[in-house]
Amino acid sequence: MQKRAFGKCDVNSSLLGLGCMRFPTKGEGDDTKVDEEKAIELIRHCIDSGVNYIDTAYPYHGGESEPIVGKALKDGYREKIYLATKSPVWKVEKYEDFEKYLDEQLEKLQTDCIDFYLLHALDKERWDKAKELGALKFLDEAISKGKIKHACFSFHDNLEVFKEIVDAYPWSMCLIQLNYLDEDYQAGVKGLKYAHEKGLAVAIMEPLRGGKLAKDIPADIQKVWDKYKEKRTPAEWAFRWLANFPEVSVILSGMGTKEEVNENISILDSAKPNCLSEEELSLIDEAKTIYIDRMKIACTECNYCVPCPQEVMIPTLFSVYNSGYMFENHKGSKETYARIKKMEKDASKCVECSLCEKECPQNLPIIEHLKKIEKELG
Repeated sequence: MQKRAFGKCDVNSSLLGLGCMRFPTKGEGDDTKVDEEKAIELIRHCIDSGVNYIDTAYPYHGGESEPIVGKALKDGYREKIYLATKSPVWKVEKYEDFEKYLDEQLEKLQTDCIDFYLLHALDKERWDKAKELGALKFLDEAISKGKIKHACFSFHDNLEVFKEIVDAYPWSMCLIQLNYLDEDYQAGVKGLKYAHEKGLAVAIMEPLRGGKLAKDIPADIQKVWDKYKEKRTPAEWAFRWLANFPEVSVILSGMGTKEEVNENISILDSAKPNCLSEEELSLIDEAKTIYIDRMKIACTECNYCVPCPQEVMIPTLFSVYNSGYMFENHKGSKETYARIKKMEKDASKCVECSLCEKECPQNLPIIEHLKKIEKELG
């Protein structure tokens, strides 16, 4: 398995990492009912095959992921890997809670030290809360106590906030969402390069956009891939695009079967930095353009339109709506919209106050878009 340097850390990580949020389950549509035996077998197969980076988190599989990872890492497997998990910042109400949750995670994972400990899913609001509650002091103390080796964070906001967080503390690593469709989304490629220049290792999540770039590929996208002289799966194109960046340290994949593990290892073992030709990059750009042209709402998800007084999840609703057209998955968009309706944050809650439209830098007719979304998805 190809190994890569990990920022300023004395670590060589496998380019492929196992994201422990999509284990095999026993219950249809219920990810809390993990098939523990199969999950443990899968984790150990990854490690036996050369994957040495295992990433989990407090809420994955309804809290079941960490205990299962802990069981899988017994019998000498813990010593073979780098273990990453994440602090549930949203649950922290006072300084002492940081260590309380860390101690709980150490117990679940059956280890006395976590290699990479991340403040989970930071955005501007959660970052400000973490700072106010003393998260950075806690990370220093956790390192000095030997409970964690490296302080890190995962991220979901814009590039400006990302740079603020990167510059605020001597982090070892950050975890960002990136794929060829999200080149300019959230931290994006600019954030990848910025963090790397600062000495951070950069781990990648959502390399396949939740599987959308790998399965049920629209016919016009498949025609693009078929132009190339070498037969490749859509997933391979997505993985190779990421691996082409020398700044990428590890790519996380939520693999659920041994076959997926073997396929991804085969792809990433040969996907070296700067290996894509102009022809290959051009084909990826062509596919990206087709996907983007399918978007119905030109929302950049800058989030200036939120918070909405009625708590309508405007950028999320636009993303769900666009996704149905981009990936020809209207059924999936309707199912997601139904879940948002249960939260009472759907488009029907709009009272047409126009506050969002006044804030939108794209001058989108947000109210009309929301009406269309409710009509089509509701």
